[in-house]
Amino acid sequence: MLKARVLTALLLLPVALLILFVLPSDAFALAVGLIVLTGAWEWVRLSGLVSRIARWPLLALFAGLLWTMYQLPAVYVPMVLGIGCVFWLGALGMVWVYPRSKEQIGGRRMKLGFGLLVLIPAYVALLYLRRHDAHLLLIAILVGVIWAADVGAYFVGQRFGVRKLAPDVSPGKSWAGLLGGVVTALLVGLISAWIGEPKDALFSVEAWGWLLTICAVTVLFSVLGDLFESLIKREHGVKDSSSLLPGHGGVLDRIDSLTAATPVFALLVYLTGWPLS
Repeated sequence: MLKARVLTALLLLPVALLILFVLPSDAFALAVGLIVLTGAWEWVRLSGLVSRIARWPLLALFAGLLWTMYQLPAVYVPMVLGIGCVFWLGALGMVWVYPRSKEQIGGRRMKLGFGLLVLIPAYVALLYLRRHDAHLLLIAILVGVIWAADVGAYFVGQRFGVRKLAPDVSPGKSWAGLLGGVVTALLVGLISAWIGEPKDALFSVEAWGWLLTICAVTVLFSVLGDLFESLIKREHGVKDSSSLLPGHGGVLDRIDSLTAATPVFALLVYLTGWPLS
């Protein structure tokens, strides 16, 4: 299992870097759209829909929504991001009180609706960040912060993780791991911004303060994304969203943190004007 996990990671890393930092905007939108569509296929299965005949129309509908979002006028982007963030606040409530929230999670239709609210705002957020003038810096900070939070949470949680964060949803996560993840992510966010800081337009004190706020909130939402997908998988009685990626599970298992973190990161960038503030 470890060998398969490492080999898959070594193959995925250059592909991810190519998509995030090299591809032009339209190719980026297509590549990310295909990844999100694969995640939608996995989500349909997690919702409990077993009929293959019914899956294809749903995926076609979802692909049409992605195309619509690709062409979405910029004026509507903050609204979609806001809808995504509101959903994640509701998801926080479901995770926090689980298993008492089983009734709110609902049946297949409700879970399918959740899938739209998980994946569509994340896609719009990534398009917004890619089309931003500072897209390289913003995407580097976003990805770096999420990765650093995951690594920091793992090592700190392994050493000090006594009190569990959400034992009924994901027994492996702890409050100590959350704190370690936040601290590690803040350090990586500051270093990334320092490296990418324009030499002819240094960031103001206010901009550095907003950066810390954005990174901290992004980390918290990334953990929520992981927990919510774990909740959905627990409801369906599976460990992974699929077996598409050997040693890693499915696409959703790789992007669950990103689905929650990206909309809030993009919305905060939009509202604060960072890095120009």
